[in-house]
Amino acid sequence: MKELLPLTGAARVIGLTGAPGVGKSTTVSALVGAFRAAGRRVAVLAVDPTSPFTGGALLGDRVRMQDHATDDQVFIRSMATRGHLGGLAAAAPQAIRVLDAAGFEVILVETVGVGQAEVAVAALADSVVVLLAPGLGDAIQAAKAGILEVADLFVVNKADKPDSHQVVRDLRTMIALGHYEIGEWKPPIIETVATGGLRDAGIVELEHDLDAHWAWLRSSGELEHRRRERAREEITALALATLRTRLDADGVDELAARVAAGTLDPFQAAEELLDRPNA
Repeated sequence: MKELLPLTGAARVIGLTGAPGVGKSTTVSALVGAFRAAGRRVAVLAVDPTSPFTGGALLGDRVRMQDHATDDQVFIRSMATRGHLGGLAAAAPQAIRVLDAAGFEVILVETVGVGQAEVAVAALADSVVVLLAPGLGDAIQAAKAGILEVADLFVVNKADKPDSHQVVRDLRTMIALGHYEIGEWKPPIIETVATGGLRDAGIVELEHDLDAHWAWLRSSGELEHRRRERAREEITALALATLRTRLDADGVDELAARVAAGTLDPFQAAEELLDRPNA
């Protein structure tokens, strides 16, 4: 990572997230086509869920991206979550850094199908696209979903289906409840019918709005702020992982036995553990 660092910082990182079945992989494939038509080198990091029973992952997102299989300016890598929460894999930040150093101009990160509160992608991407589709809940369900609060752009996919206009209305109502200062980015809503091709309805508009958001990030100073926060999150995660490893090997069992026996309370045990030299 130390050797790669001077080569990084130029790539745009775009995160796409949403519930299972909203069309994330198909939208990613269509976006790849749009960016390639603009002459950009594109990398895709597709995160798939890991089975809690076998530990295996299908890594099936690439199946939906066969249109780009022979394009040497497109690189698609599937990763398994390996039980990591938040819709991403633990190694995703380092994988993004490698792809950035390799010279890809746009890196698309597709999370696993997530629910209401998995917002880890917000700490990883410059632009966050939240995909929704008809039939996934009412306005109340939309309003209480924390994942909607991290969106820079909303995509209502499968817009040719009944009730898609209701989803758009619910989103507009939710956005109207927010307070946006002059010059602040207000998330647009793009309706798409992504079936995998560049001519799909809404894909060109989505690319245009992503470019507009990128321009706003750079002109407003928000890009620097987000990347600083991203670095903070990554440092903290690495430090906590290292600390957990040290603590697990440093007499936790002995303290646990005392807590279970009622001779030590868990707060005091935690303090004692952190006060030890190796911690």
